[in-house]
Amino acid sequence: MTFPSTARFAIVFGVSWMLAAVSWASEKVLGNATEFKSPNGLNERCIEIERIPGGHFHKKDAEQEAAYCGIDFYASTVALCPKTWSTSPGMMVYDVSSGEYENNREGFERKACREGKSASRHAEDVLAKYKTTMNAKGTSGTFAPSSLLYYHFSRYFDMTVKVPVAVWRSMDATEHHEEVVTAGMVLSSGKHGGRMNHAGWQMYANAVQNPKAYHPTDDLFTADRKQVYGVLVSSPGHRYGSEINGTRKSGWGKGQNLDFQETPAFLALRSDKPLKQAIAHGLKTGRKDKRINKDLGPDVSEQQMVFWMKELTEIVLLDFIFSQQDRVGNIDFIPHYYWVEDAKLKHKKANHHKPGDDTVPESAILLHRTNLNDNDAGGRVAYANYTKSTKMLEKLRHMNGQTYQRLMALDADFKSDGPVARWLETSLGLAEAEIKQTRKNTALAADILRSSCEAGNLLFDLDPEAFFVTGSSSAKDIACD
Repeated sequence: MTFPSTARFAIVFGVSWMLAAVSWASEKVLGNATEFKSPNGLNERCIEIERIPGGHFHKKDAEQEAAYCGIDFYASTVALCPKTWSTSPGMMVYDVSSGEYENNREGFERKACREGKSASRHAEDVLAKYKTTMNAKGTSGTFAPSSLLYYHFSRYFDMTVKVPVAVWRSMDATEHHEEVVTAGMVLSSGKHGGRMNHAGWQMYANAVQNPKAYHPTDDLFTADRKQVYGVLVSSPGHRYGSEINGTRKSGWGKGQNLDFQETPAFLALRSDKPLKQAIAHGLKTGRKDKRINKDLGPDVSEQQMVFWMKELTEIVLLDFIFSQQDRVGNIDFIPHYYWVEDAKLKHKKANHHKPGDDTVPESAILLHRTNLNDNDAGGRVAYANYTKSTKMLEKLRHMNGQTYQRLMALDADFKSDGPVARWLETSLGLAEAEIKQTRKNTALAADILRSSCEAGNLLFDLDPEAFFVTGSSSAKDIACD
């Protein structure tokens, strides 16, 4: 993407103003910047990160990035609540432009925020979730740049799995404390919070008084130590059960990652049989577990399995490259109707809570399309790479040919210090060790899959759309190198 070298617009309204231009943020992140002035007079920034070279971005991606960077945290139509559910702290951003709390951010924050996740029922919309880095004693692991890595690299690979848009955002640390952290401390100690969530809020409270209390300080604060920074994202979808996330009966870490490989779609990926036979093997073997059999339901189409198989290969590849340590149990879906019309595949989003839709053909098949929403535990060298340690890539016997070719191209780019390598070094604010790890993991992933290909153990037969239209399961000839 080419950005203009001069400001696009400037709007003055009360204590807040916005200015869009090419800009560096926190001396490290490069992209299109929109600025906001906090009530304390600090210039906060939202950055639409410069796009990864060769990425396949969609019109809706640009629209979502612009929408995120149009959010003024201090507008009367916006309310901020602490995210006190799950393990990591965060900030929920709500639209209160109409409804019960119309233009009443203070009332919403004072009353509705107490309801935790249910606060959304009082808002017009959930505009975004704001997540910062948080890796301290007693907290869960979150790393803000991880969501940016997954967003941009999923577009580089042109993946089937849905990965949400993410933008970089800074916020006045004092305002963050007064608007969100104080409430988060109280609410996370009650019925809405958990031990790790509360520990995260405690660390925020300590760090605003003394930024050096959080280490590395640069991971949480801008260089002047007056603002925290993170990402704005959204995470639509419904959580898969054991049919995709695995039973997790072997406990956190390696155990649940090995359980993950006993799900029907992963078992099919591990089979060296032709695609349709591999699907049958995966379903039959996976159903031997009573819980998986129940969560899977009575009927699973071949079309669903091919989509799942391709999506899982993409998840495994990204998680390997970025050393993701917290994937299993965090994979979501959104239901869609799919059908063939004039030899082309059509689809429409379905209502998960109200099955049936008389606007789609009777022949339409309801499929669960995978959303990879929770991507905040990758990118750091300190994270445990369970995809690597449980040898997921080595076990793959089916893959999409284009995904394989893009991996080989990425490996070549990194080895020659090409445009993607330069983008990685300059656009995301990563430390040298984090950049080095990404490049090293990419090379290792390419070596593993190239070796499987050269040994004749990798079938390039995962093309869900073509399979849906034609029913074909023939593998493509792809050069291994």
